[in-house]
Amino acid sequence: MNDNLLLDNYLMILKSNVEVFVHGTLESSNEDVRKVLKNGLDETMKHQANTYDLMTEYGFYEVENVKTNIIKETINKINK
Repeated sequence: MNDNLLLDNYLMILKSNVEVFVHGTLESSNEDVRKVLKNGLDETMKHQANTYDLMTEYGFYEVENVKTNIIKETINKINK
């Protein structure tokens, strides 16, 4: 297994975990449980951001800035 595949799989797991933590946090009726789940959510999101940053650094994700005219065109389409 290469680094790209390993990090990609880890990122997918983190994204799935975020969904679980979000739903658990929202649905919890106990404040102590909600705090624990929220902490898990925050930590998982930090890991996700760090993993994404690492993948970008290694060139596994190529980030391209969107041109201003494309943004304006999209906004105009949404507003119509």
